[in-house]
Amino acid sequence: MCGIVGYWGPNEPKKVILSGLRRLEYRGYDSTGVAIFDQKELKVFRSPGKLVSLEEKIKNNHFSGPAGIGHTRWATHGEPNEKNAHPHKVDSIAIVHNGIIENYVQIRQKLIQEGAKLSSDTDSELVAHLLVKEIKKGSDILKATLNVIPQLHGAYSILVINEKEPDTLLAFKNGTPMLVGLGQKEVVIASDVQAIIEHTNKIVYLEDGEIVLSHKSDAQFFDIKGKKISKDIHEINWTTAMAEKAGFNHFMEKEIYEQPRALGQTMAEHIDHKTKHVVLKNLGLTDAELLNFNRIQLIACGSAWHAALCAKYFLESLAKIPCDIDIASEFRYRSPILEKTTLFVTVSQSGETADTLACLRFAKKAGLKILSICNVQHSSIDREANARIYTNAGPEIGVCSTKAFTAQIVALQLLALHLARVKNTLNGEQISDLVSGLLALPSQVEVCLNHDKWFKDAAQTLAKYKGFLYLGRGALYPIALEGALKLKEITYLHAEGFASGELKHGPIALVDKDMAIIAMCPKDELYEKNISNIEEVRARGGQIIAIGTEADEHLKNLSQYYLAIPKAISMANPILASIPVQLLSYHLACELNRDVDKPRNLAKSVTVE
Repeated sequence: MCGIVGYWGPNEPKKVILSGLRRLEYRGYDSTGVAIFDQKELKVFRSPGKLVSLEEKIKNNHFSGPAGIGHTRWATHGEPNEKNAHPHKVDSIAIVHNGIIENYVQIRQKLIQEGAKLSSDTDSELVAHLLVKEIKKGSDILKATLNVIPQLHGAYSILVINEKEPDTLLAFKNGTPMLVGLGQKEVVIASDVQAIIEHTNKIVYLEDGEIVLSHKSDAQFFDIKGKKISKDIHEINWTTAMAEKAGFNHFMEKEIYEQPRALGQTMAEHIDHKTKHVVLKNLGLTDAELLNFNRIQLIACGSAWHAALCAKYFLESLAKIPCDIDIASEFRYRSPILEKTTLFVTVSQSGETADTLACLRFAKKAGLKILSICNVQHSSIDREANARIYTNAGPEIGVCSTKAFTAQIVALQLLALHLARVKNTLNGEQISDLVSGLLALPSQVEVCLNHDKWFKDAAQTLAKYKGFLYLGRGALYPIALEGALKLKEITYLHAEGFASGELKHGPIALVDKDMAIIAMCPKDELYEKNISNIEEVRARGGQIIAIGTEADEHLKNLSQYYLAIPKAISMANPILASIPVQLLSYHLACELNRDVDKPRNLAKSVTVE
């Protein structure tokens, strides 16, 4: 989940690479580094910590060459210090690497036996040694790469620059993403589109086992046997402005406020506004194929797993189809029983989540059809799926997922309504009423954003609680889990989410006057049950922050603090309740002076298992 960027072109490489790393720092910020040509010499600068440390280190350095590579790291092998920072330079070769070389122990031992002098604790440096070893045998950089790839086991994307070939960049991948941007007399190679869009919207996506060899601005592509191949060029519609903070203090804050637009964009492509029906035109599965499925298997990680868990309630209640939910990192290891009548649905914002991608390939090998719920077109999961629904939420830079999470819920709800039509479990009028309710979401979310000022003012008081328990029932239970995850991610405070009815089966022992209880209690079919649980907490001194529907005086009287969300259809309540818990986490993190967009130990796109 490290960030990689390489550049060849007429612009100043230092400026281009640092700008790219700035956009990729959300992928990892344990250490950073660059290798840039200064005339014919490849100069390497590295620094532990965030990018600002590297920028300060090289601010007075000028480079006269046309090319360079850069890296921002999320540590896997070796602690985050300067010697383990990338790039790693051995002889004339410098490399940057994202992923894990699983057989690094064997490679390391063999290289040491052969007399190699290792200068870091990383698995990454070993790749540079292997390439140099091949070059010393007389191989050019392409042939050296072809000889090294079979020696590497694991998931990786690697960018190589050679001091003896200052006009050449080479990259190859297996598992983790690598993209090639083709501009006007320039090329940018990166692990994420964010580093490329400033220069060009023409993108080539490398597949596993493929190599790109860029000589100046001419990019050639090869398969794992060294055979030249042709690649499609995709034009993307993201802009640099979409990735900027636009006056907000943090990307997370901006992305919370972008949710009305993001949800509107999620629905726009998939709803016929005249008939108020869901029309998944580009789904990739016919109605006849959908009728053959008698079960849905949802796979995801982190916040996406919470979105999938929330969707289960609607897929089963509306489409009347059994639905199983699994955490991707656990799924393959429990010997799951896979049947071809199961629709296998993956949920991932980036489309590069390593555990989810591995599950996709596992299910595909078993003959199942794969449906991807994804935000990034042409990502690995998107490309390998048989069918797809795009959330269209726009780039999400903050590590803590906000708009991508709510957009995933809505996309899955649209799938539930589409299946309900196909299976005839709802009639046209029922579907129209529900679609109308979803179309009201953007404006209703705008109302919920008004809680921002309350949380900003209350943050100092809320920060004094020793912990936070989030309670919810039905489709609000996953929002309780998500709220607790948000708080843990960026404040480092203790937080847990529970199904409200489970509180009395043990967790109620945690409740006292110093414990804040975030109780989600909208006016729905479970309202009275939730009220009973709140009474249990209140009797034991818990400090209740209730999220309810409009002016609910009874709930307000039971609560220390009461926050109202608009009256809405039940399908909308999970999204509306998500806004206050996002704002709570954000403002508490600011109050505690946390690095909101770059929380410790975390990175945005988890591309290692």
